[in-house]
Amino acid sequence: MKALILALWVIVTASAAEPVAGDPLTRPIAAERAKQWLAPVPPEKIFGTTYLVGFGGMSVALIDTGDGLVLVDGALPQAAPAILANVRALGFDPKDIKYILSTEPHFDHAGGLAALARDTGATVVASARGAEGLRAGAMAADDPQLAYGGSWPAVTRLRVMQGGEVLKLGTVAITALATPGHTMGSMSWSWQACEGEDGGRACKAIVFASSLNPVSAPGYRYTSAAGAPFVAAFEASYAAMDALPCDVLMSAHPDNAGSGRYNDTPGACRAYADRSRGLLATRLAGERAGTVK
Repeated sequence: MKALILALWVIVTASAAEPVAGDPLTRPIAAERAKQWLAPVPPEKIFGTTYLVGFGGMSVALIDTGDGLVLVDGALPQAAPAILANVRALGFDPKDIKYILSTEPHFDHAGGLAALARDTGATVVASARGAEGLRAGAMAADDPQLAYGGSWPAVTRLRVMQGGEVLKLGTVAITALATPGHTMGSMSWSWQACEGEDGGRACKAIVFASSLNPVSAPGYRYTSAAGAPFVAAFEASYAAMDALPCDVLMSAHPDNAGSGRYNDTPGACRAYADRSRGLLATRLAGERAGTVK
């Protein structure tokens, strides 16, 4: 099966993975790490009807619900054709994508959403704060990375979900999990994937986690009055991740969750939260000591 997917991937991506010249929705964003983030890798089955259709440094998930497809995240604008090529390489029709779930209103994860929604007819789903950023195609005024600037193609077809709400399609129920901190609009997503027949049927809890990195543009302080709500938000997100059923973890940037494209070791979600706890503690200590620029 893997060999067949690889062969199809080579054939499909050879002709369909490049942005169309002059297309405003796939116009490349020249990010410093774009080449690393968008390193091409074949699509991969994770478990049941859950797949990865993204890149070496940026995750995009695909869920086959039996009554339509769901994508999670959209990567950079220039990544949209490659994502759809990966969907085709798995034998699916991108026109069957009904929803695209957004993790955060930043260009590296939301940049491709507008093109993907246009080319599939799908509705983009985000948190209320996330949707504000997607409509604007820009970071929120309180975003710790705001001073970096930048924008991305705005999204117009949107559905807002709150943390704890469930999106049902076909045989799959996907739960929205508010995980603010990296942005106030960050949202993670969880669902159950199953395979096998009755008697030998196995199911796993899958989590696609938003970024939890406490990073910012120079000059921002988490120890300031403006930063305090973000510290509190991180703490709430850590508690949520700690309590989450989590057999397989995928993260927006895979290297944040482990050494591979996903992490299926016990306690993966708790380890993901602990990594951010350590980074935040170091960051706060550095600000108080005056060593953070």
